[in-house]
Amino acid sequence: MRALLLLPALLLLGVSAAAQQSTAFADPEATRSALRQALLERRAAEARSVNLERQARAARDAADRTAQETAALAARIQQAEAGISAAEARGALVERERALLREALGRQQQPVVRLTAALEQFSRRPIALAVLRPGSVQQVVYLRAMLATAVPQVQARTAGLRAQLARSRQLRDEARQAAQILRSEQNSLAQRRTELAALETRERLASRQASGTADREAERALALGEQARDLGSLVGELDRASSLRERLAALPGPLLRPERPQDAVAAAPEAAPAAVHAEGAPKPYLLPVTGRTLTGFGVPGPAGPSQGVTLAPRAGAQVVAPAAGRVAFAGPYRGYGQIAIIEHPGGWTSLVTGLARLDVRVGDQLVAGAPLGVAAPTNPSVMLELRRGGEPVNPLRFVG
Repeated sequence: MRALLLLPALLLLGVSAAAQQSTAFADPEATRSALRQALLERRAAEARSVNLERQARAARDAADRTAQETAALAARIQQAEAGISAAEARGALVERERALLREALGRQQQPVVRLTAALEQFSRRPIALAVLRPGSVQQVVYLRAMLATAVPQVQARTAGLRAQLARSRQLRDEARQAAQILRSEQNSLAQRRTELAALETRERLASRQASGTADREAERALALGEQARDLGSLVGELDRASSLRERLAALPGPLLRPERPQDAVAAAPEAAPAAVHAEGAPKPYLLPVTGRTLTGFGVPGPAGPSQGVTLAPRAGAQVVAPAAGRVAFAGPYRGYGQIAIIEHPGGWTSLVTGLARLDVRVGDQLVAGAPLGVAAPTNPSVMLELRRGGEPVNPLRFVG
């Protein structure tokens, strides 16, 4: 009985000492939803990183191999970020259940404490005292008989309490395991970020020879950004510049003078190129960050329906290119932080806003999942817009 009395207090002290963080979500169902989403995002990022690492090993060109390696590291970073979110959600669920269990144990412990204290006092009455008092022997016999009957009843009625104590020990172990997973994911995140920074530094040093042309393109893009009325007009101007570049690139090169000019014949006209809208959306198409959705496509707002999706990632989260393409704009834009506009084949354009740091520049050719930069360190909010021929399209239709 003494063990039954002391065990709840010891476990409650252990639970309080082992508590590591407060519940991150007020609603347990929201916590479970966040846990499920984080686990899905972690598995998707892991599969993407494995595929990119395989492509990097198979690449023969050094530039292609480096591009695939940087995208793979960015995917590993997002995998670790999603793992941290999952560990935090799991820890929040465990801590919430432990808090509720502490309250239940506190309520159920009070009558058990009073009962066990009374039984303990009766059981310690010396039998020798019965010899000094008439009738005490009979009382002792009655007391022993009562104890023999009461103890099994106490054990039966406290079965639920003992089950809750066992659950408390299990939750304590689960909390420790969640804390270990969280530390492992945090260490992995720090290691991957270090590897990506080193790889990007080597890549910048290797591409310094082309910095002159890139700087001129960046200056023109920033000047265009200052002149544009809003993001829509900026994307439209860049779309027109992209179409001009595609038409110029499609022109035939200079023809050599034939040896016998009199035998030359006019070349047959080439078939007109298909409209850019005939091609499908870029594949694969990814969300630039992992996190919950704040605003969906077409949701009414003060400035009209939303033309993209807004995501709430972790502070300083890794942001990646949603699809392969060419960086048409990279820099600050009023009210949107650092933004990146990526041109995809077929007249498609992606706009990513809300970055705190950009790791790309105008003219860079990116693979899907290539690192763009990082989200803000406080209250991060990243918006993604997908446009086709200048018209906004719901990007979630193509994320897979």
